[in-house]
Amino acid sequence: MEPLKYLAGYPDHLQAQVRALIAQDGLRPMLAKKYAEPHAVRSDGQLYDYVQGLKERYLRRSVPLGKVVYDSTLQVMKHALGTHTAISRAHGGRLKASREIRIATVFRDAPADFLRMIAVHELAHLKEADHNKAFYQLCTHMEPDYHQLEFDLRLYLTQVEMEPRHPS
Repeated sequence: MEPLKYLAGYPDHLQAQVRALIAQDGLRPMLAKKYAEPHAVRSDGQLYDYVQGLKERYLRRSVPLGKVVYDSTLQVMKHALGTHTAISRAHGGRLKASREIRIATVFRDAPADFLRMIAVHELAHLKEADHNKAFYQLCTHMEPDYHQLEFDLRLYLTQVEMEPRHPS
């Protein structure tokens, strides 16, 4: 029995339900039915505008975003779906700090709800560095279904990993 690495922290009975769904070839149809809405955020510019819109709505007083891009170097297999970094650069005689958010390119083709979930997650890191109670409260403030979306995203990643790779 192959481990479900994206669901490793979940209880055994939940993993057993997922395994049964996979065995019945029901995971893909269930996800396709529940998350049928695609998004139109294809370019880095559109992604910046999308994330900036969420930031303006929920985190207006937080630090400004310098850059938001899709990043093909992020490895989903290493659990990096997105990153947030503070970059310091010398600007004249001063240090200038800039915040960057990078989102794995798998989200370019993922359902709209999953892109929103990962954007909310990375934005929450602007205020809370650690994955603590305050962090998850902020995530659910911005996206009330955050925890369900996170679980379903893990199912989606499990499904994507099971699919055969197409030669480039």
